[in-house]
Amino acid sequence: MSPPLDRALAALALALSAPLLVGAALAIRLESGGPALYRQRRVGCRGEPFDLIKLRTMVSGAEWLGAGIAVDQGDPRITRVGALLRRLSLDELPNLVNVLRGEMALVGPRPTIQAQVEQYTDRQRRRLEVRPGITGWAQVNGRASLPWHERIELDIWYVDHRSLALDLEILALTVRLLVSGRGLYRGETGGWRPQG
Repeated sequence: MSPPLDRALAALALALSAPLLVGAALAIRLESGGPALYRQRRVGCRGEPFDLIKLRTMVSGAEWLGAGIAVDQGDPRITRVGALLRRLSLDELPNLVNVLRGEMALVGPRPTIQAQVEQYTDRQRRRLEVRPGITGWAQVNGRASLPWHERIELDIWYVDHRSLALDLEILALTVRLLVSGRGLYRGETGGWRPQG
C-alpha cells in the first residue's frame, strides 16, 4: 500500500483502538508499575534504525535479566497482563504510531534487531528493501512456528510480489487469525540467539 493510505488506515485504527490501549496501559501499570510502553531499536527500510513502540509485556528492565532480548516460550519475565496481551497480539498496537511516523507500513516484513541483520546473507538483506510491517506474509503463513530462514524466504517472496491486492489479502488473513484467537506475534524473536 502507499504511505498515505498506510497512514490514513493507521490513524483510523489508532482512534478505534484508543480505549483498548488506555485500558491495557492502565493494567500494565497496576500489575507491575513502570512505563506501559516499551521501545526497542529495530532496523527498518534500507537499514535505517528506528525505535519500535510496543506495550510492555515483561517486567521492567527485562532486557537486562535472564535471556536478555531473546524471549522463550513460558519466559518468567512475562507478566500476567503481558501474557494476555501477547496471546491476543495487542502488544503490537502501538506499532501504529510507527506507521504514522513513516517508519513502518501496515504490511511488510517484521522489523528485526541489528544483531539479526548482521547475520543476514546478501539475499536475506533484500527484506530491508521495503518498510517493515505490523503484519506480513511470514506472519500469516506460520510466523514463529517456522524456522527463521523460512520466515526470511517468505519475506523475500513478499518483496518480489508485493501489490495492493497482496497487502489486502494479508490484512484479511491477519484479521481472521486475530478473530480466531490464534494471534500473530507470540515468540516473534523467541529463542533466537546469535550464531557463531
